[in-house]
Amino acid sequence: MPSFHHGDIEIAYLDEGAGDPIVLVHGFASTKETNWVSPGWVSTLTRAGRRVIALDNRGHGQSSKLYDPALYHTTLLAGDVRALLDHLDIARADVMGYSMGARITSFLAVTYPIRVRAAILGGLGIRLVDGVGLPTSIAEALEARSLDDVTDPAGRMFRKFAEQTKSDLRALAACIRGTRQTLDPDQVASINVPVLVAAGTKDDLAGSAHELAAMMPQGRALDIPDRDHMLAVGDKVYKEGVLDFLNQRP
Repeated sequence: MPSFHHGDIEIAYLDEGAGDPIVLVHGFASTKETNWVSPGWVSTLTRAGRRVIALDNRGHGQSSKLYDPALYHTTLLAGDVRALLDHLDIARADVMGYSMGARITSFLAVTYPIRVRAAILGGLGIRLVDGVGLPTSIAEALEARSLDDVTDPAGRMFRKFAEQTKSDLRALAACIRGTRQTLDPDQVASINVPVLVAAGTKDDLAGSAHELAAMMPQGRALDIPDRDHMLAVGDKVYKEGVLDFLNQRP
């Protein structure tokens, strides 16, 4: 698996296919394989004639593990994506993020606007503006001695998911404490590229996709019917909506 260094931090990534590039940014406690390979996104997009690039965010997968929450500020994670584009000599790309990855994608579009051709925000709606991400109780669940010691339902769900992905639990706890930034309405309105905001209709973590999309000059919303935060990732409606969006954008 290829990797590169952004300062002292090693970032692992995959790079498959040919055509217009799209960068995929995974969600919290996930990896490029779990979020994008296993649900069929990489194969779907490469078959559609796209060059697909997906990274492991710092603290995740095969990338460097860090234990200081300050090193997980969302602008720093967005900087890792920008550094990956620099490493691959890509001036501008479509970018799709899911959940925390959608937050990172939004910060990328605000901080480095000339690098983003179009953005797809999956699993994140108005919580980008009025929510700071997952509750810190999930960090406490990750730091518990075992899953049996966790009683909070959301904490148990993410602790079990993190164990399934063989994640570094201490690094994830630092990440959840460090990535608690929002964008204000003026910042969201400054994202003047085509944006697709997609969320499951049963996703209680994302907030309204329609409210967020309405704040952007070129935003549009996609409902993923009867899917919650976890099950929306590989949904057929989501994939078809993304392909249609990419085919229509200038």
